[in-house]
Amino acid sequence: MTTVTAIDADEGAGLYALAHLDALESEAVHIFREVAGEFERPVILFSGGKDSIVMLHLALKAFAPAAVPFSLLHVDTGHNFPEVIAYRDDTVARHGLRLHVASVQEFIDNGRLRERPDGTRNPLQTVPLLDAIERNRFDAVFGGGRRDEEKARAKERVFSLRDEFGGWDPRRQRPELWQLYNGRHSPGEHVRVFPLSNWTELDVWQYIAREKIDLPRIYYAHEREVFRRGGMWLAPGEWGGPKDGETVERRMVRYRTVGDMSCTGAVESDAVTIEQVIDEIAASRLTERGATRADDKLSEAAMEDRKREGYF
Repeated sequence: MTTVTAIDADEGAGLYALAHLDALESEAVHIFREVAGEFERPVILFSGGKDSIVMLHLALKAFAPAAVPFSLLHVDTGHNFPEVIAYRDDTVARHGLRLHVASVQEFIDNGRLRERPDGTRNPLQTVPLLDAIERNRFDAVFGGGRRDEEKARAKERVFSLRDEFGGWDPRRQRPELWQLYNGRHSPGEHVRVFPLSNWTELDVWQYIAREKIDLPRIYYAHEREVFRRGGMWLAPGEWGGPKDGETVERRMVRYRTVGDMSCTGAVESDAVTIEQVIDEIAASRLTERGATRADDKLSEAAMEDRKREGYF
C-alpha cells in the first residue's frame, strides 16, 4: 500500500510526498517502463541473489497484470550455491519466464577461458556476459547494482552507456536531471540499467520485509560448514577449498551477498528472522561487498577495472 505524507505548510499548501520505500519503488517502476518504451530487446540479469529478486519483483509490479516483457539472463559460474540455483529455477517456472544461461564452464571447456589459479570464477564472467548480449542482440541489460555497494558503482548513472566492446567510459555518461533518461546508442552499443541505484542494503531488506518477498534461506542464519581464508568464512567445494592448513568448521552463519562460492564470504550471525537481519544491517559499518566479497579485494580498483572490460 502506498503511503503519502503531507509536506510542511511552509513548503506549499496541498503538496504531498511519498514515503521513502514508496518513492524508491515508484522510481524503479518508472525506469522499467521507460526501458520498455525505449528499447527493443531488454533483458534482466537474474542470479537468485536478493537484489535481482527485488528487481524482478519490481518488474512484475511495473507490468501487472500483464507478463514481464523481458527475459532473464544468468551468467552461471558453475560454482554457485545450490540453494540459490534451486531458487532461480523455481522462480522462472513459477512466473513462466524465459531464462538464458551463459555458462562460464562451457567457455572453459571450449578454450575461450582459462581457469584461474585461485579457483575464483567471478572475474571470468565478463566474456560469457558480452557473448550473450551480442548473440541475443540485447540492447538494454538490467542489473541490480546499487551505488552504496562499492566506490566504482557509486559513479554509475541509472542508464550506463556501454561501447561496442561492452566497456564503460565515465566521460561518455549522460546527465540524468529530473529523472529524464537518454537511451540513445549506436549499433553494437548497449545500455546497462540500474533500477536500484538509489537504494541501500537496508532499503532492500526493509522492502523485502514490507512486500513479504521470499528469499533463499542462505540469507538467514543457519549452521554450515565453512573454513577461514583471507579474513572470511568460505564454503568448501570443488572450486579449490579448503587447502592444506585450512580447517573446516561448523558455524552459525548467513550471507549478505551471493556470488561465486570461491569468493563470497559468510558472516557469523544468529539472525534467523527478517527483523533480526534488518537490525543487524542497521548496526553494520561495512557494506556487504566490502565485508564478504574477495573478488573486490584483488586490487584497489578491481570493480572499476572489470567495468571497463565490460562487466558491471
